[in-house]
Amino acid sequence: MAVQQHTLLAADTGTAVAAEGAVLSNAWLLIALPLAGAAVLLLGGKRTDSWGHLLATALPVGSFVWAALILFDLLGRAQDARSVSVPVYEWFSVGEFTVGADLLVDPLSISFVLLITFVGSLIHVYSIGYMSHDPGRRRFFAYLNLFVAAMLVLVLADNFALLFLGWEGVGLASYLLIGFWQYKPSAATAAKKAFIINRVGDMGLLAAIMIMFTALGAVSFSDVFAAVPGAGNGVLVAIGLCLLLGACGKSAQLPLQAWLLDAMEGPTPVSALIHAATMVTAGVYLIVRAGPVFEAAPAAQTTVAVVGAATMLAGGIIASAKDDIKKSLAGSTMSQIGMMVLAAGLGPVGYVAAIAHLITHGFFKAGLFLGAGSVMHAMDDGVDMRRYGGLARVMPITFATFGLGYLAIIGVPLLSGWWTKESIITEAFGVGGTQGMVLGSAVILGAGLTAFYMSRMFFMTFLGEKRWDEGVHPHESPVSMTAPMVVLSIGSVFLGAFLVFGDRFANFLAPTIGAHPHHFDLAHAFTSPYGLAALGVLVLGVAAAWAVYLRRPVARTAPKGSPVTVAASRELYGNEINEGLFMRPGQVLTKVLSDIEDKVIDGFVNGLGAGVRDSSRGLGRAQTGFARSYALTMLFGAVIVAATLVVRL
Repeated sequence: MAVQQHTLLAADTGTAVAAEGAVLSNAWLLIALPLAGAAVLLLGGKRTDSWGHLLATALPVGSFVWAALILFDLLGRAQDARSVSVPVYEWFSVGEFTVGADLLVDPLSISFVLLITFVGSLIHVYSIGYMSHDPGRRRFFAYLNLFVAAMLVLVLADNFALLFLGWEGVGLASYLLIGFWQYKPSAATAAKKAFIINRVGDMGLLAAIMIMFTALGAVSFSDVFAAVPGAGNGVLVAIGLCLLLGACGKSAQLPLQAWLLDAMEGPTPVSALIHAATMVTAGVYLIVRAGPVFEAAPAAQTTVAVVGAATMLAGGIIASAKDDIKKSLAGSTMSQIGMMVLAAGLGPVGYVAAIAHLITHGFFKAGLFLGAGSVMHAMDDGVDMRRYGGLARVMPITFATFGLGYLAIIGVPLLSGWWTKESIITEAFGVGGTQGMVLGSAVILGAGLTAFYMSRMFFMTFLGEKRWDEGVHPHESPVSMTAPMVVLSIGSVFLGAFLVFGDRFANFLAPTIGAHPHHFDLAHAFTSPYGLAALGVLVLGVAAAWAVYLRRPVARTAPKGSPVTVAASRELYGNEINEGLFMRPGQVLTKVLSDIEDKVIDGFVNGLGAGVRDSSRGLGRAQTGFARSYALTMLFGAVIVAATLVVRL
C-alpha cells in the first residue's frame, strides 16, 4: 500500500507547474540563495571581507522565508495534492534515458528544508560572534553557505542521481569545514578521515543507483518505486543494503562511525551544523525517502533497525566516557541518530517518529553544541570538562539555555525529547513479538544512557566546585551568540508537543511517505509499562551521574579506569578495528604491489632496456669508422668463405 501510494503521488505531481504560482515554481531559489552567497564570497575575495558574513547570514534566512511560504502553499492544498515536482532543467540525456535537475516539494522534503534553513540561519548568526576575530571568517561563511546549499539539493532532489550530487556536495563542504583550521595537524587529519570514510559509504549509494538503473531502468523516485513490486527480492535487498551503507557513512552509523568524533576539530558552529541540521540527518532522510524499497525487502529493513540499535547503544557508551565536551556531544549524536535509524527500520509505523525526533533533536542538539561553544569561548577554548565546574554563576544565559536542551534530550516529561522518544518506544514495542521486545528494550536502555551521559556533562560543566585553570576568567558570551541559543532552547521545550500532540505532524507526513503511525495517547505514555520503564531509567541515569560527578568532587585529571571505561574512552576501539581490518592489510597489500612493480615489472622493463643498451654498445665497438679496419674485416671474411668452399669441394 505504501509503495503504491508513494508512486501515485510522485507520478501525479507537477503536471502544470506554471499554474502552481510563483512560490512553488521558483522553489529552486531555496538552493540558489545560499549557493549564490558561497559564490560571491569565494570569488569576491578580500573585497567582501567587511560585509561577506552579513550577506552569508541573510541568504539562508531568505531561503527559510521562501520555505515557509511554500509550507503555507502546501497546507492550503488537499492532502493528495501536496507532492509537487518542479522541473528546473534537463540535466543530461543518453538515448531515451533522461535525468532532469528537478525538485520534489512535498511534506517530507519541506520539513527538512525548514529545519536546515532555520537552524542553519541561527548557526550563521552565532558564527558572527564566534568567528569575529578569525582571519578566515569570509571563507568560513562561504563554506557554511555551500554546506546549506548542498544539503538542500540532497533533500529536494526528485531523483537519486541529483540526490547523489547533493550527497557529494555535503561531503565536500564537510571536508572544507572540518579542516578549516588547516594549520592544526589534528584538524587536517580529521578532515581527511571524514572524507575517506564517507567515500566508502558513498560507494554504497552509487552502487545502489547503478543497480536501480541496470535492474529497474530508472533513477527517479517515482519510476523506481513504481518498478519495486515487479523486482526480484535479491535485487531489492541489494539496493536496500547499498543504500544503508551510504546512510551509515553520512550518519556515522556502525561500522562507518569513526570519523564523527574526530570531526570535532572543526570550529564549534561546524559541529552544530553537521550534528543538528545537515550531514548526519542525510542518512535518515535517505532511508525514509527510499521506504518503498525497504518495505519490499524485509531483510534489508531489519538490518536497518539492527544497525540503528547497535549504534544507539555504542554511541551512548562512548559519550559516557569522554571528558572532551564536544566529543561527548558527538557520541550523543551518534546515539540519537541510531535511535532515528532504528525507528526508520520499523517500516511505515516508525517513519513519522524518526522524522519527528530528528527535527526536535535538531533544535536541542544545535543548542547544546552552541552552548558548548559558548563555554569554550569563555574558557579560552578549553574542552576538558574536568577543568570546568561552577560556570552557572558566571554564565547564566548559557547555563539556562544549555539546561533546557539537556532536559529535553534526556526525555523529561512534556519537553520536546520526551514526546518523540516516547513515540519511538511506542512504535518499537508495537511491532510485537521478539523483535518488538528487543528493539523497544534497546530504546529504553539508550534513553537511560542518555540520561546518564548528559547529566554527567551538565553537572561537570555548570555545577559543583570551580576547577578552572589559572588565568582563566570565564564570562558570558555576546548577544550574537546567546540569542540563537535562546531561540533554540524555546524549541527544545515546546516543539515536541507541537509535532506529536494531536498527531498533526503524522497527518501532514502520512500521505507522502505512506506511514500509518499509532495515535499518541498522552495518558498511556505515563501509565504503560514501557512508559514507566522509560521514566525509571531516566531517574536512574540522573541519579548515577549525581552520585559520581556531583555528590563528590570531580578529579581534574581522569583516574585510571576499568577495562570497560578504557574501551569506552577509546571509542570501543573503533579506530583500532578499522586499522586492523582495513588500513594495515591495505598497507601490506600496497607494499606487496609496490615491490612487484619495482622488482618484477620494473626489473623486466629495465633489464630489457639494459640488454638492448649493452648489445648496442658491443655492436657499436665494431663500427670504428676507419677504412683499413673495414678492409681487413672484409679480407678475413673472404678468407673464411674461400676456406669453407675449398673444404666442401
